[in-house]
Amino acid sequence: MSPLLSILAGLGIGAVAGALSGLFGIGGGIVIVPMLTLLLKFPTSKSVGTSLAAMVLPVGILAVIRYAKAGEVNFKVAGAIGVAIFIMAGLGAKLGLSVGSAWVNRGFGLLLLAVGVKFLLTA
Repeated sequence: MSPLLSILAGLGIGAVAGALSGLFGIGGGIVIVPMLTLLLKFPTSKSVGTSLAAMVLPVGILAVIRYAKAGEVNFKVAGAIGVAIFIMAGLGAKLGLSVGSAWVNRGFGLLLLAVGVKFLLTA
């Protein structure tokens, strides 16, 4: 795929991830990683790394402002989550790179399946 088409695909992936993130609070792992893997044929490790790089940017600020204005944000809990993510993401990356794409794909599939079943049963 040409660099221009890759960038255009990235914009499309970001648009979908942004809309779903604002709607459901999801993004990187559930939307961006699979789309990079399927559409741009990135290996899982490159998809994860690229998704994390996109998340470094203040991607959720506009959505956070809307939720905060509606009184739907607990900034203390959000801060605690952010600190924990900051600390643990490096460890998760080390593990993901050491076990290989096949195990990451299987684990990710099981996680999505478990979350999907939980939400379907409690809907």
